[in-house]
Amino acid sequence: MRMRKRHNLAPRMERCAAVLLEEPEALRGRWLEAFPARSRLELELGCGKGRFTADTAAASPETLLVAVEKVPDVMVLAMERCLKRKLENVRFMDRDAARLPLLFAPGEVSRIYINFCDPWPKSRDAKFRLTAPAFLRLYADALPLGGQIWFKTDNTPLFAWSLQQFEAEGWALSERTDDLHANGPVGVMTDYEARFYEAGVPIHRLVATRTPDTKTTAAGPVPRLRDAALDDARGK
Repeated sequence: MRMRKRHNLAPRMERCAAVLLEEPEALRGRWLEAFPARSRLELELGCGKGRFTADTAAASPETLLVAVEKVPDVMVLAMERCLKRKLENVRFMDRDAARLPLLFAPGEVSRIYINFCDPWPKSRDAKFRLTAPAFLRLYADALPLGGQIWFKTDNTPLFAWSLQQFEAEGWALSERTDDLHANGPVGVMTDYEARFYEAGVPIHRLVATRTPDTKTTAAGPVPRLRDAALDDARGK
């Protein structure tokens, strides 16, 4: 669904300046030095309207949570949400995940959240999926050994494909489920997730942990993604 353009976006963004990072690249390698009240750094890729962002930050005040969102009309809602709750351990930035090496030093991020990302169902677009091998290697660079990716999606074909990529790239998988909320709500939800839960849509989830066998960008060229269309892209 296309996001409605907000005519008052500029002044609203200005009012959120306290939590918006204009030059996050300048913090590479010194995030926790710049935020000394925080003891760990976590990253959320695609924060949407910020329900998950705000609730996660509120539950872990010792953590600096950096939320990435490329759609300003959505990000402003998340920023306003966090400011309304007076959360001091959240920052936002408008950047692409491909720029992670310019934003974070090796091992600087403790955990990465990927919630309900775009499935990019066509085979030619598979490289844009946030669980594609090239992205997984960027995450491995940013995470230390033992660092984790928490991944959730409602898209069954994307989850199955992502499992294959995580396994091929050497991640240790745990907490895998195909119906996270089968026995009632579990953990912090996104806005989308709450609607899915009310509609009875099952949620897939896994935790991927970086191990000595996990491939980083130093492992060389990533595998070519062939025949990578997702089933639902063909109307099945």
